Amino acid sequence: MKVISIDPGYERLGIAVISKDFKGKEELIFSETFKTSPADEFTERLLQLGNRLDQLIIKYNPDAFAIENLFMSNNQKTAMNVSEARGALLYVAKKHNLEIAEFTPLQIKTAVAGHGRADKKAVIDMTQKLIKIPKGKRHDDEYDAIACGLTFFAYYKRPV
Repeated sequence: MKVISIDPGYERLGIAVISKDFKGKEELIFSETFKTSPADEFTERLLQLGNRLDQLIIKYNPDAFAIENLFMSNNQKTAMNVSEARGALLYVAKKHNLEIAEFTPLQIKTAVAGHGRADKKAVIDMTQKLIKIPKGKRHDDEYDAIACGLTFFAYYKRPV
């Protein structure tokens, strides 16, 4: 089984594709931080996000789509924009008939780090221990997307 997982954003979008074999072994197939330019209109940025997800779904043919739920932000404009980006991404996933799973930050931290109060560093450290990640510099968004994909498999109950 394969999942494409997302850490939502409109400036930086964390994306990961993870597979799990019948023995229960997860493998990171692809990950990136996809960036849009603040110079572009917001609607153009939404289109870029949707197009990138569409390309990756076509390329990797996942069975499911996992995305982090939005946490409340002090900045309402940012929270609204991230909500709109999530909506565009959910639309693309549904258009491809993917099974959709949404996880709270608490669920992701608990599944990956063992407790819901884990900080970013603990989540990144445990993510690196749970799945082989090729060496290289990555944004937090990319690690968050990988953690979201691992959370999908932690909660997924049907046989792969």
